[in-house]
Amino acid sequence: MRELGIEAFLGAMEDGATAFDVRTLAEFEKGRIPGVLNLPLFEDEERVVVGTLYKEEGRQRAILEGLGYVGPRMRELVERVEAEVGAASGPVLVHCWRGGMRSQSVAWLLELYGFDVCVLKGGYKSYRHWAIAQMEEIPPLLVVGGRTGVGKTEILWALRDMGEEVVDLEGLANHRGSAFGGLLLGEQPTQEHFENMLGMALARARRSGRPVWVEDESRMIGFRHLPNTLIKAIHDSVCVVVDAPLEQRLNRLVDVYGDAANTLLADAFERIKKSLGGLRTAQARGALEGGDVRKAAALALEYYDKAYAKGIARRASDRVIELDVQGAPHEVARGLIELRDAIALTGEAV
Repeated sequence: MRELGIEAFLGAMEDGATAFDVRTLAEFEKGRIPGVLNLPLFEDEERVVVGTLYKEEGRQRAILEGLGYVGPRMRELVERVEAEVGAASGPVLVHCWRGGMRSQSVAWLLELYGFDVCVLKGGYKSYRHWAIAQMEEIPPLLVVGGRTGVGKTEILWALRDMGEEVVDLEGLANHRGSAFGGLLLGEQPTQEHFENMLGMALARARRSGRPVWVEDESRMIGFRHLPNTLIKAIHDSVCVVVDAPLEQRLNRLVDVYGDAANTLLADAFERIKKSLGGLRTAQARGALEGGDVRKAAALALEYYDKAYAKGIARRASDRVIELDVQGAPHEVARGLIELRDAIALTGEAV
């Protein structure tokens, strides 16, 4: 059994080693290292019992109780690992909260069976420190801005397909960023796990040494907030504004949100009622009741276009560039790359 620091542990994962988080399912769902699999040594209730015994009656009493829980399923733990990894050769990576008894116990069992096992020194806690540190060192950014419906997310995906460094903040947050942004997407990750994924994404993007494309975002993406360092970097970076005709923007909004239930769309309009106004909100609800999602989307754009105009006006004018290329996402992405290269040739910092 070997101990690995966090950098070596993550490096082994990138090289293809399978990693297991032996904390409980509740701990795992709250936040985890991206890419690890959950292999809980204890159920949630069992961990509470063992932890209480450790505090009140000591280490040996807690170990005996823990063995009573784990003993009958030791075979199950080994078989689960073998099913994921294959033959008992490894390497297999294991961690718990602090690199203590849970990970050491599972590592002993797997090593006894024949796996080459490595334990994360400091456990998940060490990853949290590492992830937070990544968010303190923001790489150079290029920001894609534009009004609602221009397809900024699809443009970022096209940039990624072309080999550019991209961090899709809305993808990590599982939210499109507006009052309607959570529709049809399911639950957002916890704030802790959002930060874990963001730290990993920033670290990976930073390695290339190239500017990283991100979308222009406010502090909140749904119910998840961006770190202050990233917000400041976004606001201080060059923002390239993309645009699209109104009809194309409406088409995109209908394609994205048209399958959502009218009640959910109506609830979203209620959330912007104060800014949209009572009359416009009532008109939008009426359009939805009549099955005219497009008309409702047009009313929403009245609000979002005004909000965007105010936001872009707060940026330094010399850090805002309007792209004169429109069209399919890959065409706009190509225009962004050409603009980036032109800026680099002038020697202007991005």
